[in-house]
Amino acid sequence: MSKDYTHLYREELDVEEEWELEWDVFVSAFNGSERVSHVFEKARAKKKHWIVHEEYGFSCSEVPRANQFTCEALSEEEMLRFWEHWMSAHVVDPITCRVCVDATGFMRPQLIFLLNLIVQKGITRFDVLYSEPQYYRNKDSTTFAGSHVDEVRQVLGFEGIDDSSASREIMIIGAGYETHLISEVAEHKDKAKKIVLFGLPSLRPDMYQQNAWRAWQASDAISPDVSERHFAPAADAFATATVVSELINQEQKRGDVRHVYLAPLSTKAQAVGFALCFLSEFQGANISVIYPFTRSYEKETSVGIARIWRHTVEF
Repeated sequence: MSKDYTHLYREELDVEEEWELEWDVFVSAFNGSERVSHVFEKARAKKKHWIVHEEYGFSCSEVPRANQFTCEALSEEEMLRFWEHWMSAHVVDPITCRVCVDATGFMRPQLIFLLNLIVQKGITRFDVLYSEPQYYRNKDSTTFAGSHVDEVRQVLGFEGIDDSSASREIMIIGAGYETHLISEVAEHKDKAKKIVLFGLPSLRPDMYQQNAWRAWQASDAISPDVSERHFAPAADAFATATVVSELINQEQKRGDVRHVYLAPLSTKAQAVGFALCFLSEFQGANISVIYPFTRSYEKETSVGIARIWRHTVEF
């Protein structure tokens, strides 16, 4: 039976006015976008920290000098060691500590890995922010990830176990603008049935058309299942988790499912939704999260801030 996550608390925060909210620990990933730096400045917290992803390629002179920690998504051992050290140093009491993660600037695998570790440390309630851009700098030609994919693999902590008695493989792709990433994950499991999840309503009115065009360019890899499209709001993690849960349960009811692969390649809010669904319902099952890892990402892809969303995650 699928789970409804839309009862969880979600609110829009004012872009300009001061927030009454205050956290013990606030963490954000540094990049060149106004929607990342503005939120970091506005957030009130006892401890605020920048995570600097090496994939953005910042020089030492470009990054904040204080409260910054460098982390690379490509090394699982380093990623695990980094976050365990960070959590032990900055989260005192998992029961009372008020933690907030701004998802906007994070690498997706780093983001969902962090959410998993937060839950493992016994923190059952925390906030996740996501800021919508006014528009992407180059519209439907905007480049986010580097062109070369090193490998496609399961994300640490989101591995699944095959049901060896079954034969069908399913892949649910959260489709974003990165055509080559969609193609890479689709080709990685070329025999799997592909289900494509689009962000609709999109972040801005013209972005669905841009998104659909970029995904269509990967249709050779997704084919013949490109017509099976589903939708969840691009900025709503909880609605996304609900739709993903429904899709997984529908396929399981049909039977003979060897493995379900989740590929969160769309907005960071939707990536949070994929992770929340997995962590709440499918740990230890024949379901995993896979990702196409690249060594570089663009430092700045968006202009302005349209809206800021706060998701209060509860386990």
